[in-house]
Amino acid sequence: MTPPLPGPDAVGAPARARLDEVIHSPVRLSVVAALAATDEAEFGAVRDAVEISDSALSKAVTVLEQAGYVTVRKGYVGKRPRTWLALTPDGRTALRDHLAALRAIAGD
Repeated sequence: MTPPLPGPDAVGAPARARLDEVIHSPVRLSVVAALAATDEAEFGAVRDAVEISDSALSKAVTVLEQAGYVTVRKGYVGKRPRTWLALTPDGRTALRDHLAALRAIAGD
């Protein structure tokens, strides 16, 4: 006998509604996941970890910052400008909830 399909709460509109549209983008999800592993990371380190261009990371960070998920801190190391990124508590919560929704949809 074939097992029944999962119900709408698991794979239908209610499950999809729990996904976070801001971090659902593969690039933004990768950025948030990378930042979740640390307190703060230099822009170039995140760029290299996620394997994207400066421009793509800048665009992703702008969206994440506007949502309140990432903070951006600018400063200098010697005379060289640097940018550091950090995941906010709201960003950590959003990632946790988004991953829980994905797991529910996937049946884990």
